Amino acid sequence: MEITRTFDLLNYLKEKYPEKEDVLCCKENGEWVKYSTDRYSKIAQYMACGLIEMGLKKGDKVITMSQNCPEWNFIDMACAQTGVIHVPIYPTLSTENYVHIITHSEAKYIMVGNKVLVNRLKPALEKVENPPQVYTLHKTDEYPSTFEILKLGIESHERNEPILDEMKNSITADDCATLIYTSGTTGAPKGVMLSHRNLCSNFLAHAKVNIMKPGDKVLSFLPLNHIYERSMNYHFQYLGVGVYYAENMGTIQQNMAEVRANGFCAVPRVLEMVYDKLYAAGKDFKGIKKKVYDRAFAHGARWDYSMVKKMSLLYQLGQIFYDRMVYRHWREKFGGNKLIVITGSSSIQPRMIRTFAAAGIYIYEGYGLSETSPVIAVNNPAKGWVKIGTVGPILEGVEVKFADDGEILTRGAHVMMGYYKDPEYTAQVMEPDGWFHTGDVGELVGNFGGLTGPRFLRITDRKKDIFKLSAGKYIAPQLMENKMRENEYIDQAMIIGENQKSVAAIISPNFNTLHYWALKHHLHYRDNAALLQMPETKEKFRQVIAEINRDFAAHEQIKNYRVVVDEWNANNGLLSPTLKLRRKPLMEKYKGLIAEIYGTEQPISNPIISAFRNVELPSFTKKK
Repeated sequence: MEITRTFDLLNYLKEKYPEKEDVLCCKENGEWVKYSTDRYSKIAQYMACGLIEMGLKKGDKVITMSQNCPEWNFIDMACAQTGVIHVPIYPTLSTENYVHIITHSEAKYIMVGNKVLVNRLKPALEKVENPPQVYTLHKTDEYPSTFEILKLGIESHERNEPILDEMKNSITADDCATLIYTSGTTGAPKGVMLSHRNLCSNFLAHAKVNIMKPGDKVLSFLPLNHIYERSMNYHFQYLGVGVYYAENMGTIQQNMAEVRANGFCAVPRVLEMVYDKLYAAGKDFKGIKKKVYDRAFAHGARWDYSMVKKMSLLYQLGQIFYDRMVYRHWREKFGGNKLIVITGSSSIQPRMIRTFAAAGIYIYEGYGLSETSPVIAVNNPAKGWVKIGTVGPILEGVEVKFADDGEILTRGAHVMMGYYKDPEYTAQVMEPDGWFHTGDVGELVGNFGGLTGPRFLRITDRKKDIFKLSAGKYIAPQLMENKMRENEYIDQAMIIGENQKSVAAIISPNFNTLHYWALKHHLHYRDNAALLQMPETKEKFRQVIAEINRDFAAHEQIKNYRVVVDEWNANNGLLSPTLKLRRKPLMEKYKGLIAEIYGTEQPISNPIISAFRNVELPSFTKKK
């Protein structure tokens, strides 16, 4: 059957997977609770009747602020069937942003996960003149629960089902299905309007490149309010893959092992933390065991998707050996299966992709934005079109071209309807003929399938982040920062130097690796701050920067740097909710360090111009 509206998924599931028992799953009181195709569809239907009974109509807005759970899907599908616009929001925004979203969206109701999230939202509700009615997904004493909406729907379904049928028939693919508010790193969050066509065309296209099959299981832990995880949520349901929601971020490994998952979605930061833990696990090994463990990393770093069918005999033997001795133990921590991992949001280090792939944890990188529903390009294991260091081929049905300055432009059914109540800003990023300006700079590289011309998209930087040195040379900081983060001693780095003579860096170190190094060198220190001040540590980072600089052009080389003790994360506002650098807060936090770095630099002067400017000029004497 054709899927043009998100709620068409429910009929598709009933037709394609009528007996499926684990469409959506969560853990309650230590047990995994599973929702079948039939139960999922019925609950969504009754919840829709409940929304009608509450007086909601097509075009009204409902906000959800919740952890991942089946109830999120019930609300999502109930909204979709009634034409109500679903507005999911992050549980980590500021009070000011909550006030803006509630007011700007004109939401009638807010569905909040639990009491903790309610308390986080209360200061914003107190500032809104006519706050929306609050319901909670989990029962509290203060507010009614969403279970009351279900009961209301069951009680009123005979009266409201004919109305619901009319509502569903009135909804077209081009109607707005959701408002996705951007994280608001600059200014107030903007509401991205996505239609049913946007969402469906995109998840159907990227589902085609997945090699998972009906009956497989995935663990979901990235927030469903983000369009990336939400789109993958639809994607997995369409493929007949069971979606299991992690209890929390601290139970991911435990939950993976419990359900014996076949894959998950992640952002690079999550994978980096896993890699660092695996690497650090070898620090306590001794003798031959340690040598084998360390060499497993070196072996994995040489792995590539393109070499799978033409591995040398020596490498094949090494693969068998290291899989038996090291890699299978890694997989056992996550349930024992070989894994499919889809990642996006920012660049992931190639060495990690290679090492994980050698261990049977296959990472496929993609690229997109909220405004593009979200996927523009993704590596395609279904056809073997995979290239490490790129975000893969352009997705089917998606058009891409490049502006003169290298900016990626895209057009197609995946491109948003526009920004809610903001036609001026919409016009700034969308051309009349449908081309959307992503703000990212990229290029096509590599090839596949015997086709002519480059086919893989490589992202090089954010257009707005590129800056010039005072000598006029361009610097692409994101590309350099990604390269720096490949070094095991660096957790995060920010490249600076706009209008300055040279490039500098602020570095947040990887303390797991640094502690291991200090232990090997018998260094004694009170805390991390003291460790960074030790002469041996300073010399180590001098060597690290010297090594990194070998990969940079002369004008890109880091001439000065500071290593800071602070961890950068989303909780302290230095990383975005999707774990990208938030440059403005970072620049503000370290403005003293930046002034110190560049305080001794003198402005570049041109001696010839200065000579002309300062020479004393006598008056002309008129000739008689």
